[in-house]
Amino acid sequence: MADAHHKNHDYHIIDPSPWPLVAAIGTFLLCFGGVGYMRYLSGGSFNILGLNLAQPWLLLIGFAVIIYVMFGWWSDTIKEGREGHHTPVVSLHLRYGMIMFIASEVMFFVAWFWAFFDASLFTGEAIQAARVEATGGTWPPEGIAVVDPWHFPLYNTIILLLSGTTLTWAHHALIHGDRRGLLQGLTLTVLLGLLFTGVQAYEYYEAPFAFKNSIYGATFFMATGFHGFHVIVGTIFLIVCLIRAARGSFTAERHFGLEAAAWYWHFVDVVWLFLFFTIYIWGGWGAPLAETGH
Repeated sequence: MADAHHKNHDYHIIDPSPWPLVAAIGTFLLCFGGVGYMRYLSGGSFNILGLNLAQPWLLLIGFAVIIYVMFGWWSDTIKEGREGHHTPVVSLHLRYGMIMFIASEVMFFVAWFWAFFDASLFTGEAIQAARVEATGGTWPPEGIAVVDPWHFPLYNTIILLLSGTTLTWAHHALIHGDRRGLLQGLTLTVLLGLLFTGVQAYEYYEAPFAFKNSIYGATFFMATGFHGFHVIVGTIFLIVCLIRAARGSFTAERHFGLEAAAWYWHFVDVVWLFLFFTIYIWGGWGAPLAETGH
């Protein structure tokens, strides 16, 4: 008698999983926690059902839940791959899923570029909508000293371009069976990602303008800040890949985890190039530089 549970197809029917529900709860907490935290920073209130959520704790809880979901869900996915469930059809669909995710991220950044261009090209309407003081109809607004694009931003551009090179080196080393090159390339990429984050944090610390009370500051920090967040996520992604590579989890034939991390990292590289040329160079053209004062 044939086994009633025998699988005669290439698809993988996963076991019941709690992760979609837990992820939805974490996202809900993250969303409302973010609004409450911004109200907390501005000294306002955020009342829901008699509770004042204008505090940072809900945001931190949301982050913790999302990180827990990422660890648990992706650990299950790795386990499924080790058990042989990632057939060619399943692997193809994993690639389609990663492509769709990156496409959604592209549209996410399109929104921030749109906001920056709308504020910079139509200064009068943007100022009136944002309810901030008049800036003379110029961009950058009068009184704003911008970050010198040829200082920290240029450093970070070089850092990210180098990181893309080292990551490509690591990928090619894996394909050609060079385990030492794989580990060296991934290690350098992680270090460059951490260096980028450190340089951007210092740039923010030294920034001559604030997030609030300025449409320039708001659009600048939202666009570059979310990119910085993606760099942190990509660095964590690569650290996980480095740990897995050190354990011998990747082979020349099966290494989609590393491929997905590489796709994501190169996407982050390309977004930064657009940010560098549009926000730092074009967006600050003609304004006084904070470092030189002219």
